[in-house]
Amino acid sequence: MIQKLKSLGPGLLFAGASIGVSHLVMSTRAGAEYGFGLVWALLLVHLFKYPFFQYGPRYAMATGESLVDGYKKLGKGVLITYFILAICTMFTIQSAVTIVTAGLAINLFGLTENPVTWSLVITIVIVLILLIGRYKLLDNLMKVIIVILTITTITSVIAALLGSETTYSFMQILPEGSLEIGFLIAFLGWMPSPLDLSVIHSLWALEKKKDSPEFSTEKSISDFNIGYVFTIILGLCFLSLGVLVMYGTGESFSSSAGGFAQQLIALYTNAIGDWMYLIIAIAAFTTMFSTTLTTMDASPRALSSVVSLLSKNTIKKSYWFWISLLSIGTIFILNYLKSEMGTIVKIATILSFLSAPFFAISNFVLISGKHTPKEWRPSLSMKILSYFGILFLIGFSVWYLMNL
Repeated sequence: MIQKLKSLGPGLLFAGASIGVSHLVMSTRAGAEYGFGLVWALLLVHLFKYPFFQYGPRYAMATGESLVDGYKKLGKGVLITYFILAICTMFTIQSAVTIVTAGLAINLFGLTENPVTWSLVITIVIVLILLIGRYKLLDNLMKVIIVILTITTITSVIAALLGSETTYSFMQILPEGSLEIGFLIAFLGWMPSPLDLSVIHSLWALEKKKDSPEFSTEKSISDFNIGYVFTIILGLCFLSLGVLVMYGTGESFSSSAGGFAQQLIALYTNAIGDWMYLIIAIAAFTTMFSTTLTTMDASPRALSSVVSLLSKNTIKKSYWFWISLLSIGTIFILNYLKSEMGTIVKIATILSFLSAPFFAISNFVLISGKHTPKEWRPSLSMKILSYFGILFLIGFSVWYLMNL
């Protein structure tokens, strides 16, 4: 078991980056407000996003280059479009994950209740980790965090189920009204993760290949599938916790980072018992910390690759420029919107969903065309799933814009 865990890499990084705001915040809120009525949305978005996420490591291992390189081959316009989208979304994404992590830090450590102060501390610690360890430390840290979170979350759901005598409806719901539709799009936007994570995954796969030469295309796909299954299971678990502990109580999640963190940990302790408080608090914090860590590495890593393709700047030099810019921009945003955690998260998730069709189409065209070896191009069933996925993402984006 330990040996198998050691062999895993980018798939668990993907899971670690995904199991954050989408699960801790959006899934629990979906369960608390809609019961089991949005299970259809959780499962469908996993199904329809699957091929486009998988094309990231598949393309990287089949060609020896990242999706960023592939986008350039599709045309300079595609690469520049990605560059613009990445810059437009990275600050809101980083702000969203950092403020949630700060709220959990307030709840766990105390010291100060100022989320901006905690955000600054967290950002500094993360930059130091990336400076010292880069990919290898990130890889090893994620394996421990995912195992802890999985065990505690599944235990909490089982305990909540055993302690509940309520009968729940599994009738599925299609939200109506602009606020409800906005929440659904936000839920879909980051479930299990924004589609631009496929680009980062391709870069992580290449890093894994450097450390483990035996990491092949088959292994990369298998590795990704394991991480993806983790995101589905935990997504259902967090939604279930929201249902079992909060649905029908009339209680809603706080918009402040500290208040939300307290309610989140209460989901676990109400299910298992107060004696689990510290373990749950640590697990929740490390989960969000891992997400904040991976997103801080992700955008700068991708943008530095873009810059290296468009100019003569080296990746290493550009990587630290983007990390510095992202860190400063994140703290700046949080300093002015520290009491609007819900707004930050909603903006970030909706922007991610509206940009998803670009990544879906680009990834599909790239993996299906001449730039990918024939043996690694998608099968007929994957092509059909990709077509339906593109229609799903475009359809819901248009529906949302029509209901603004």
